[in-house]
Amino acid sequence: MLYTFSKGGIHPPEHKISSDSRIRDLQIPASVVIPLSQHLGAPARPVVNKGDVVKTGQLIAKGDGFVSSNVHASVSGKIVKIDKAVDLSGYQRPAVFIETADDEWDETIDRNPALATVISLESHDIISRIGEMGVVGLGGATFPSHVKLSVPRGKKAEVLIINGVECEPYLTSDHALMIEKGEEIMMGIQILRKALGVEKVIVGIENNKPDAIRNLSVIAKKYQAVKVAGLKVKYPQGGEKQLIKALINREVPSGGLPVDVGAVAFNVGTAFAVYEAIQKNKPLFERIVTVTGKSLKKPSNFRVRIGTPVSALIEAAGGLPEDTGKIIAGGPMMGKALASTDVPVVKGCSGILLLPENESKRNRIEPCIRCSKCVSVCPMGLEPYLLMSLSQKDMFDRLEEEKVMDCIECGSCSYTCPAKRPLLDYIRLGKARVGKIIRSRKKPA
Repeated sequence: MLYTFSKGGIHPPEHKISSDSRIRDLQIPASVVIPLSQHLGAPARPVVNKGDVVKTGQLIAKGDGFVSSNVHASVSGKIVKIDKAVDLSGYQRPAVFIETADDEWDETIDRNPALATVISLESHDIISRIGEMGVVGLGGATFPSHVKLSVPRGKKAEVLIINGVECEPYLTSDHALMIEKGEEIMMGIQILRKALGVEKVIVGIENNKPDAIRNLSVIAKKYQAVKVAGLKVKYPQGGEKQLIKALINREVPSGGLPVDVGAVAFNVGTAFAVYEAIQKNKPLFERIVTVTGKSLKKPSNFRVRIGTPVSALIEAAGGLPEDTGKIIAGGPMMGKALASTDVPVVKGCSGILLLPENESKRNRIEPCIRCSKCVSVCPMGLEPYLLMSLSQKDMFDRLEEEKVMDCIECGSCSYTCPAKRPLLDYIRLGKARVGKIIRSRKKPA
């Protein structure tokens, strides 16, 4: 039986052209730029200074507050400056600049590739260690994992959901990880399960990855309470709320969290990072990144050190095609266009997509024809045409009433609009403004 969510959704072309690419280690760059804000919440506070010499995996910035995350050196070398740098978002953020020397790792990291199967830490210590190692959600949201594991008083986690969906077109980094690191992912799942104190685990994978389903299903037989479930191919099935609805038929309430319905969800990449953090004492200083595009010579999945310039990934995949019209961090549906390839890879960067010129131009915007297609495909049951209109008119009180904060920014509305209206662009602007208003109300007088 294949599962799926019931409300909205679309079926864009998959374009998984790098799905057969094995994970390759990208060459360590001559220098890295490591942003101090690679996660939701407060930026990390640097604990190093210009001129310091650091080792790979050494703490360089400490999470500044509960919702924050530690940041570690991804290379060994000398800190040449601490300054602002443009990141994937296009904004200047504080960052640590390191000039690379020999790749000397922190001595506490276990570099033995053998699978470590004994989980010696108890729940509280697991959560604390995950926080120390700077693990965040690698599905794109970058929510600090130790915070997600700290279930609020009065709530109870009943089921652990593992997200192996990777429904975004083009991206294959999670797919590659499930094929090559299935044992480690499954151990990471056991660690998360112990941290949460749950018995039931469901791993959701879309049916266009039958090899990943087979691989994890075989490994899961060694463990109790782990079920691998095949899902119908449908976007945005990787959305946390959509996946929970598909797998356990529970609907997260408006403004609520998955734990409100007894679920906690983590990406497969996060489960792998948790395994390395707990069993190998390895901080999150590298990740798998898909570099892809129809005109690219060698679409690939790379293991990349955080802070590596995007230009180095493109060069390793065959260089920039002449017909490139746009470079996107992420996938075509939810990714953000880059203004420069000098920006660094961060923890939340799952892919770099090179779109040809003929697919990069915006179509002429036509008047809304009231066809309601955007409403029918919205997985959150919103009215995108209305949210865009309210955002254009700065009607922020009404935007909040219409639940703009429930938007998961999947882009299904813009994709299906026959008038080619930039629905998501305006909704994002309105959502950002409403979010700021809501946060200002919560601040103490």
